[in-house]
Formats: sequence, C-alpha cells, structure tokens
Amino acid sequence: MLVRRRLFNIWLNGIVASELLPEHARWLFLRASGMRVERSLIDSGGYIGSTRIVIGRGCSINHGVFLDGSAPVVLGRNVSLGMNVLVITGTHEPGSTVNRADGAFTTGPVRIEDGAWIGAAAVILPGVTIGHGAIVGAGSVVMKDVAPDTVVLGNPARLVRRLDADEPADPAPSVR
Repeated sequence: MLVRRRLFNIWLNGIVASELLPEHARWLFLRASGMRVERSLIDSGGYIGSTRIVIGRGCSINHGVFLDGSAPVVLGRNVSLGMNVLVITGTHEPGSTVNRADGAFTTGPVRIEDGAWIGAAAVILPGVTIGHGAIVGAGSVVMKDVAPDTVVLGNPARLVRRLDADEPADPAPSVR
C-alpha cells in the first residue's frame, strides 16, 4: 500500500505537475488519475495531496499551488488561484509542552465556490468556505468562512468591502 501511494504521488506531483505536460491538457491527466476534474487551466509546479480534490470547469490554477487533500477540497466553476496559494485541510491540535506539534491530527474540508478569486500566496485553512464571487487578497490568511461577493484581506483575513453581484471588482483593492 505504501509503495502504491508513493508511486501515485510520483506520478501526480512529479510527472503530471511537471512542465512536461502543457497547462491546457493537465486536467485530462488528473482526470485519468481518478480525480473529478473538468476542463481547466492548471499550471505546472503545483502539489495535489489526494484524489479527494474536485476541480470545476474553467478554473485557473497558477504555478506552485498546494492543495493538501487530507480532507476534501472542492473548487467550483471559474475559480482562480494565484501563484503559491496554499489550501490546507489538515492540522494538529496543540500537544503538551514537550512537543506542541504532537497533538491529535484533525481535518476540515475546504470549499471555494464559483467565480471566487484567491490572490497569490494566500493561505486557506481547514474547514473554510469561500463564497461565490468572493476575492481573497494576496498574502491573506483565511481562518473562517468568507461571504459571497466580498473582498477580504490581511492576516487574519478581514472584510474590506461587499461587491454587487454584477459589479466588476477593483483589481487591486486597498484598505480605506
């Protein structure tokens, strides 16, 4: 079982994620590997932690995106993930003073709904839902759910403004 898992990881994160495959065809190889993936643009250099990841049609996944997969990750249609986005679904409870990182392992699914845009180097933590049409600013750390059609920024991510459903967002929102 361990050998099979390692071989699958080499296939998925070594070969499929490499520059050997064109970004417009990578989704086909992910689908052939047992994942639920629709036609999307997926750049090289990312990490996919399991087949529990669902990628909807029209997604754009940039270089270096990390999709943990300890629990399900669902990307809706037309979701955009900037460079080096981390979607984390597993964590540890704090352990004793001898080793704080030795607590019980816990997981929480992450859902990013249709049309959401996650800026470069943002971190999405376990159990979070990003609402449809929401924008997460670059470098933000999202610890709790984000409402639909909103802009959040910062560490921790905080509401900056609400967007009308049909309103184009300012491409570089700032805190006012």
